[in-house]
Amino acid sequence: MNYPKIVLHKGKEVSLLRRHHWVFSGAVAKAEPGLENGDLVSVFSHRNEFLGTGHFSNGSIRVRIISFEEREIDQAFWKEKIASAFDLRKRIGLTDNQQTNVYRLVHGEGDLVPGLIIDFYKGTAVIQAHHVGIHRHLEDIAEALKSVYGSELKGIYDKSSETLPRDSGIASNVWVWGKAETELVQEYGANYRIDWEKGQKTGFFIDQRENRKLVSTYAKGKKVLNTFCYSGGFSVLALQEGAREVHSVDISPKAIELTEENVRLNPGFEGAHQSIVADVVKYIREIGDDFDLIILDPPAFAKNIKARHNAVQGYKRLNLEAIKKIKSGGILFTFSCSQVVDKNLFAHTIAAAAMESKRKVKILHHLSQPADHPVNIFHPETEYLKGLVLYIE
Repeated sequence: MNYPKIVLHKGKEVSLLRRHHWVFSGAVAKAEPGLENGDLVSVFSHRNEFLGTGHFSNGSIRVRIISFEEREIDQAFWKEKIASAFDLRKRIGLTDNQQTNVYRLVHGEGDLVPGLIIDFYKGTAVIQAHHVGIHRHLEDIAEALKSVYGSELKGIYDKSSETLPRDSGIASNVWVWGKAETELVQEYGANYRIDWEKGQKTGFFIDQRENRKLVSTYAKGKKVLNTFCYSGGFSVLALQEGAREVHSVDISPKAIELTEENVRLNPGFEGAHQSIVADVVKYIREIGDDFDLIILDPPAFAKNIKARHNAVQGYKRLNLEAIKKIKSGGILFTFSCSQVVDKNLFAHTIAAAAMESKRKVKILHHLSQPADHPVNIFHPETEYLKGLVLYIE
């Protein structure tokens, strides 16, 4: 391989030797001139020892390593990566599941491929490249998907325009190959319509699958409030498992439309579901104290370290209102997907809200992301979703 060379300062190779995937700008001693965002580079220590191959960027993360072995990044490389990711999903029972046909196939650094997300929706693979370097390999990734899935794959959709910089030249989302046969999927037997073209992320928050199932086990006979509901995932499973009444709240009218459609796709819930377009915090302040189960699943309150303090205050205010209002003996599911708010900080924040509420609060479960969103033990940043289930007297 003859990739341009990056040389690190003395001592800065330690994180790569521990298999962390990021090289920060301050670690770089020398770089070949003329490098552009997305270029493949080889990274070496100050002693000229090979450390890894990755994609160059002008940002604070200067290189994202995609191979710690000295090898060519070619079609065979991508087929190996996709096949390895598929094998994991097969082993955890997702690739041939009669009740669930939507799952994450590739989870960035969790599957040793920084910047690549692939979600599988009953025959459709939706790709999101989170930096230009990954997007340059789109054709090889598509060929690898076709090779691994065979006739099970019906279409490949590139939804990278939202995740790449505006100056990347990727202005629209396109079908790379084929076309979807259906937009209807199942999760634990419940039906959902997925809008991967216009919806958030790749169209569905797959990372809450097991947490939605856990909510449903508590929902029978309960009055449930699902806030930040998006497409109603928690609402549908709660209704499916016998919730007496479910209220779905989101500030987005489009999200409420998606929720109502998904409820309709699962007949038998007429009269048990209400949807409300509202600001969640304001709405919770005005509700009564008759909800048995409340779900707080807000979007990321902090995208970077600078925003962390404000995010923590936001989580505290939101959870304080819910803890104050929930019925005695109620169950609160509360989440954060802000990567810069780790699980300890989140737990401390919820504890502060509980203390201020002056109610008795017990933790029943610590929650995280499911197995198809694996956490790379050498790259802790891949653990981003955290949640608590609280019992409130």
